[in-house]
Amino acid sequence: MLPLTDATITTLFVNASRKEIADITLPGGFGDVKWDELDYFGWRDPRLARRAYIVVPVDGEFVGIVLKQSEASPRRRAQCTWCQDVKLPNDVVFYSAKRVGAAGRNGNTLGTLICDEFQCSRNVRKPVPPAYLGFDVAAATLQRIETLRVRSAGFAADVQRAG
Repeated sequence: MLPLTDATITTLFVNASRKEIADITLPGGFGDVKWDELDYFGWRDPRLARRAYIVVPVDGEFVGIVLKQSEASPRRRAQCTWCQDVKLPNDVVFYSAKRVGAAGRNGNTLGTLICDEFQCSRNVRKPVPPAYLGFDVAAATLQRIETLRVRSAGFAADVQRAG
């Protein structure tokens, strides 16, 4: 992922009001982000407990989305929709996003299960155990990275559709 600046990030949000954009708080350590190790950039708002943000590359452009975490917790351990890691070292939570335009203003949302601290990029880069003799671990890792990119971009594209 290409590096972003704090000034650039606030211009990318497609489903946010002016007030929500003005309230965006970047995470601590923003200047130390290793952009080349990320497939999307996500963080939880340090001031607003259930608000989070993601910036996802979609067709060569960055799309910012404001997320809201569900108040309910899953009864069972959930699997992240994006990285699909079966040995998650973290929790997975349900996030929803308002759709853009009139649909979002009318309450139309889209939801997904994502790693609670947006660790998907790290999860897909963990070496997978060989499934059989001759299994190509490097190719499997590249496939997991590509799948994460497709799923996160697909979510961002769906948020932008009128619904």
